[in-house]
Amino acid sequence: MQRLALQTLQTIIPQTNNLRLTFDLPTLDELFPAFHAGDFAVLYGSQSVTFLMSQLCIRAHLPIEQGGLDSKTVFIDAANSSSLPTILQTAELQQIDPKKVLEQIQSFRAYTAYRLHSLLIEQLEQIIKTSDAKLVVISDIMCPFLTENIDDQEARTAYNQLVNYLSNFAKKHAIIIVATNLPHENTQRNKTLQEISAAKAGILVRLTKTPYTSEIELEKHPTYMLGIMDFRPENKTLTTFNH
Repeated sequence: MQRLALQTLQTIIPQTNNLRLTFDLPTLDELFPAFHAGDFAVLYGSQSVTFLMSQLCIRAHLPIEQGGLDSKTVFIDAANSSSLPTILQTAELQQIDPKKVLEQIQSFRAYTAYRLHSLLIEQLEQIIKTSDAKLVVISDIMCPFLTENIDDQEARTAYNQLVNYLSNFAKKHAIIIVATNLPHENTQRNKTLQEISAAKAGILVRLTKTPYTSEIELEKHPTYMLGIMDFRPENKTLTTFNH
């Protein structure tokens, strides 16, 4: 009787916890095979994090059997950046119709700490329910909290609350949330907020670029082995993209 009950439960919720999203970049996939439902990750370091973010947004719409989520993406620009155009440019370079990619992305802008805090904590749940998105991407999540419009204490408190909420939200709703931190002036506040990110994120990926090398490091993960490797992005054609 217990075995039958277990089988019935597995039938009711068959795939949610099996969702996985890959970068589909051969060398990187050796270090980091996939994101999984419930993950909250922070990608930071060099500007190259925008390329990785673009890759995830493009691949999220692929069928599950091809390493995608068969899902729309909720994209939030927190820094008035060129991240969304970069996503479309990356798609074009990979011979994917940018218009089809754009149709699968629900985008929002939040350039102040108050607006970003409100959007994520008060509205994200309804946005997910409406769109049925399995991936949320937040471009440069720390940026609004680094301005002079908010003092150090308030920035620290609000940012800590926000990333803690996102970590719990990803687990509760069995989705993947990926936030990026782009390079900013190396202030004490920047250092403090990065420490909060590192503490709250379940996954931490750092990209480092010098005039001679580019490296990617998996600094934190609940199950994968941590490590570092050379990183050279490749524009790989995704001929299977048909959404």
